[in-house]
Amino acid sequence: MLRLPAFLLLLPGLTLAPAARADEAPEAPKYEPREHYTKYEYRIPVRDGKKLFTVVYLPKDAGQGGKTYPLLMTRTPYSCGPYGVDRDGIRRLAPSEDFLKAGYIFVCQDVRGRYMSEGTWRVMTPHLDAKRGVQDVDESSDTHDSVQWLIDHLPGNNGKVGLWGISYPGFYTAASIVDSHPAIKAASPQAPIADYSQRDDGYHGGALMLAHNYGFYAAYRPQQTPTVEPKKWTAFDYRDRDAYSYFLRLGNLDAIASTFAGADPDKPATNPFFTELVEHDSFDDYWRARRLPEHLKNIHAAVLTVGGWYDAEDLAGPLAIYHAIERQNPGTPNRLVMGPWVHGGWMRGIGQQLGAIGFDGRHSEWFQKNVLLPFFEQHLRGGADARLAEATVFETGTNVWRRYDAWPPRQAVRRSFYLQAGGRLAPGAPGAAEAFDRYVSDPNRPVPFIGYTALGMPKDYMVADQRFAATRPDVLVYETEPLEEDLTVAGPVGVELFVASTGTDADFVVKLIDVWPQDAGPEPAQPPRDKPADVEPPKPNFGGYQQLVRGDPLRARFRHGFDKPEALVPGRVEALRFELPDVNHSFRRGHRLMVQVQSSWFPLIDRNPQSFVRIRSARPEDFQVATQTVYRGGAQASRIELRVVDPAKAQAAAKP
Repeated sequence: MLRLPAFLLLLPGLTLAPAARADEAPEAPKYEPREHYTKYEYRIPVRDGKKLFTVVYLPKDAGQGGKTYPLLMTRTPYSCGPYGVDRDGIRRLAPSEDFLKAGYIFVCQDVRGRYMSEGTWRVMTPHLDAKRGVQDVDESSDTHDSVQWLIDHLPGNNGKVGLWGISYPGFYTAASIVDSHPAIKAASPQAPIADYSQRDDGYHGGALMLAHNYGFYAAYRPQQTPTVEPKKWTAFDYRDRDAYSYFLRLGNLDAIASTFAGADPDKPATNPFFTELVEHDSFDDYWRARRLPEHLKNIHAAVLTVGGWYDAEDLAGPLAIYHAIERQNPGTPNRLVMGPWVHGGWMRGIGQQLGAIGFDGRHSEWFQKNVLLPFFEQHLRGGADARLAEATVFETGTNVWRRYDAWPPRQAVRRSFYLQAGGRLAPGAPGAAEAFDRYVSDPNRPVPFIGYTALGMPKDYMVADQRFAATRPDVLVYETEPLEEDLTVAGPVGVELFVASTGTDADFVVKLIDVWPQDAGPEPAQPPRDKPADVEPPKPNFGGYQQLVRGDPLRARFRHGFDKPEALVPGRVEALRFELPDVNHSFRRGHRLMVQVQSSWFPLIDRNPQSFVRIRSARPEDFQVATQTVYRGGAQASRIELRVVDPAKAQAAAKP
């Protein structure tokens, strides 16, 4: 999850144009929100007596002559500052300037236990289905009480409330509409966390998302409340330029956890949130209490869930939230949008490029104007029908928007591709004879997840060229012949591997890759984000480019369930069945499908010692070399399963 979400970042400021020539119309004056809104700060009491700090920007004419406005509210653990005197903070609360001009009562609330709000903050607050008294509180109850107070006390409100938020605020948006207050008419959880331990920020396939969580918890710490924002935000000092060497040198997770520094970087301090994450390394009661989807019931608000295909933090969350609401709230308007964005990119960037891959359009602006604003206008102000499809999803590869009446599309057909001899990948099942490929995995020389030196988790790793990995002896590579027709894949990618190991534990990372033709030329020039259109970026040569489409691991100790860690028996063949997160990608004619299989992906995920020990405290001698065998014959034919859509049957929306 991005820990400084989009609504906490100032939108790019408008610049004044040079003086107009005599034959040109003068440019419209810059919109100044402070001329139209007044800031107020409140401490709203909730049922257990705690007070939640809330910032309100009220239109100056609210209540005058019967003028009313809807409320648009976000709840955040990242501060509703700047506190006190207004410094144009309203721009941090409005999804876009169009919302400012349309006129809303903008509300921001510090959630319980963060910054200026009282109480105790908890990781992904557990929802309480049965509340026995005023001391039983959760995000739903805090929101219910706050909404009632706002409706009762703010002049000129029309009695309708919308909720929205990105990342952790996306979680709070989703959690707030369980048993929703009747005034909440619309909600848009964006990049929401649904289950921290299952393919969202914390763990993927039982493996810790190390680089991301370490980077986040270096800045996110417990705090005494109330407290204001620091005068200066300081970046964590890795004292290194390469996360790969940094984490490898530190060793196990306990050692890594001990490196968090306070104000004095020479005095190590642990972060209890990171330690808590590492401690709960299986799906235990701690995570069961924090899993949100099964609680998403009794929702009366219209819901628009938003995510990005290249969200390295919370790709799975929006899909899980959408499906849970769809399943448990029949009749509730429930829509899904998935675009060509990184985490929160629909609010922070243009949405036309990631790394070397271009998307042929300003998709963020299109979404803001044609989807998000019409959604809230319809449900909070009685505006025109936004006419949103059940699923509005961007198709990468072809770079078009598709409108489906379900996600995954009902017309998708399952099609298997099998690992074959000679590194081939083909639809036909291999012969009955036993066949296999082997590689040696050394946890002290893990496969990197990017082919260049960097700190943290670069977002463009999700489309990065995988040729650096394909040349390693500890990575198996399988690819199809060049495609004769486009192959469009929509939905989760199934994986079935038959494996054996000489160790007692192992990770198996599977990557689905789009291989460009050898004669592919440079991409058309696209202006880099926030640069003038006449500045051309470098033109990469795409001949043979191996573009990552999707990848994920499974830690073999969890092959029978994430709550049931179990050692491998050396030499015994095991079936590993899991899914890679959803895609909506078209492999173009002349391209190839490629699958890579490996046993490390460092430091995106933590190292598996390949021995069945407590990973967080593994000793140097526990990190053991192991030979991994992947079977591809007879009843042990390893494969991937794709959901294929005939492009001729897919309804394409007009390209924005």
